Amino acid sequence: MPMMPKRVKFRKQHRGWMSGVATRGNELAFGDYGLKSLDCGWLTAIQLEAARVALTRHVKRGGKIWLRIFPDKAYSKKPAETRMGKGKGAPEYYVAVVKPGRIIFEMGGIPEIMAKSAMRLCSHKLPFRTKFVKRVGA
Repeated sequence: MPMMPKRVKFRKQHRGWMSGVATRGNELAFGDYGLKSLDCGWLTAIQLEAARVALTRHVKRGGKIWLRIFPDKAYSKKPAETRMGKGKGAPEYYVAVVKPGRIIFEMGGIPEIMAKSAMRLCSHKLPFRTKFVKRVGA
């Protein structure tokens, strides 16, 4: 089952804005290496899980991985072949809003070469361009 909030205050949400750069979560906080987004977009819970699985499989469960985003925005959709009107559709899945500069994954406790190749595999699962970043002292 994909990631989703345990409970929400409101079932349906507005689309909101994705313009501008990330002001929070744009620096490494936990690990030595990270994957930073270069574009904006919605990252679905399924895409996030696929990227996380690719990451953990490549490092063979070594080191430590931190997820820095969580899909907490409901994406609603109307059924196929439904006429317009009669309100907004039911929530279909959950997405995380990602702005340019946002750190998505962090890793620590593994060599840089391994982290870089793992993040490359992970980036192929994401719907926007990303960049490998490392801590200044690492």
